[in-house]
Amino acid sequence: MRMLFHPDPQQITLADVLYALGDPVRLEIVQRLAKGGELCCAGLDCSVAKSTMSHHFRILRESGVVFSRKDGTQLLNSLRKAELDQRFPGLMDAVLGAVQH
Repeated sequence: MRMLFHPDPQQITLADVLYALGDPVRLEIVQRLAKGGELCCAGLDCSVAKSTMSHHFRILRESGVVFSRKDGTQLLNSLRKAELDQRFPGLMDAVLGAVQH
């Protein structure tokens, strides 16, 4: 498996994060990760094709919203909330709070 790109926290831009969060499927993924902690892709069945889920995870990963790590044959994903909170204080709480309402 090739190395996965994860931007350093100082490379994460607000425009990239907002773009990643602007899609309903990606927003649902982020919400589930916020509630469930680290989850594998299969544990986040969002009723879309596997290739489409891969695309959504790539957008989330490359924008700095999620961190993905390989564990055997699975890819485990977690929300980079602490890093995002440091870079953009209150953003993720506001987004997650709005999604819950």
